[in-house]
Amino acid sequence: MDKKWVTLFCAILFLLPCSVFGECTCDPEEEDRDKTLALKYKLAAIASILAASAIGVCLPVVGKKVPALSPERSLFFIVKAFAAGVILATGFIHVLPDAFESLTSPCLSESPWGDFPFTGFIAMVSAIGTLMVDTYATAFYRRRSGVKAAAVGGADEEGAVPVHTHAAHGHAHGAVSLDSGETELLRHRVISQVLELGIIVHSVIIGIALGASQSPKTIRPLIAALTFHQFFEGIGLGGCIAQQKFNSRAVAIMALFFSITTPSGIAIGIGISNVYSETSPTALIVQGVFDSASAGILIYMALVDLLAADFMNPKLQNNGKLQLWANVSLLFGAGCMSLLAKWA
Repeated sequence: MDKKWVTLFCAILFLLPCSVFGECTCDPEEEDRDKTLALKYKLAAIASILAASAIGVCLPVVGKKVPALSPERSLFFIVKAFAAGVILATGFIHVLPDAFESLTSPCLSESPWGDFPFTGFIAMVSAIGTLMVDTYATAFYRRRSGVKAAAVGGADEEGAVPVHTHAAHGHAHGAVSLDSGETELLRHRVISQVLELGIIVHSVIIGIALGASQSPKTIRPLIAALTFHQFFEGIGLGGCIAQQKFNSRAVAIMALFFSITTPSGIAIGIGISNVYSETSPTALIVQGVFDSASAGILIYMALVDLLAADFMNPKLQNNGKLQLWANVSLLFGAGCMSLLAKWA
């Protein structure tokens, strides 16, 4: 993983809590407060969510070692469809509604927050921005691969190298593109990193919200719900990481970052629980903006880079049985993640 992603992750962890301090202008709902019991639940949540996140993100990566789950096999399409359904439901069912709730809160001033649908606008801009990153990254790597090919074998303007081949009854002249496989691989690596960024932002926010709560009744059901939430989300991200052929060090770093984001958020929430107010206008705006941006990234990634790419693949298009199971797996993944919205 590039150093810039590490820097951005650290900035989110340390700058986000600082931006949610502020005087409460909207009274929070009365709830039972037991700091001692709440702290015990929070510590249990850290351990439970950390374990579930690590297992979830590592399952597809380890599963790649199993021949039946290799990216070239049909079963991988089914697993990846489930993962895409999880990510899509995360964006639509978990993140986007939270963003709407934050940016339409009565605790915010009517102007400008009541005058314009900022949630949808930010999500749209985020999705467009993700498209631009996707496009420019692909173009950059294609040009770079073309330059390398030209240096090695005298490629033409399009990055194709003339090739002379001999067959049994003659010979043929043609051009073979050297950059297609490498460009596609590098593009997918960019996709997985941007996807992880979208997931990390949301994970930190929900961790801070849980850690800042002083109500055992609120925290207790969230432990189970967020444990399953992070487990399924980890499977979704792990499926993308497994396909990108990262080296072991990069895989370990990406898996570690995902695993510790929500526990880190909970730890930060515990630290700022005495000064944090979830109804503070600053907190609501920051959470709403980050959630909106995260939703745009996740929805774009799920629909364009995961589902569209796989469901239009000739291997799936030409196999009716595989197509059926992929659709069932997609609906099952989206359904499981949607069901968790009842508790988380």
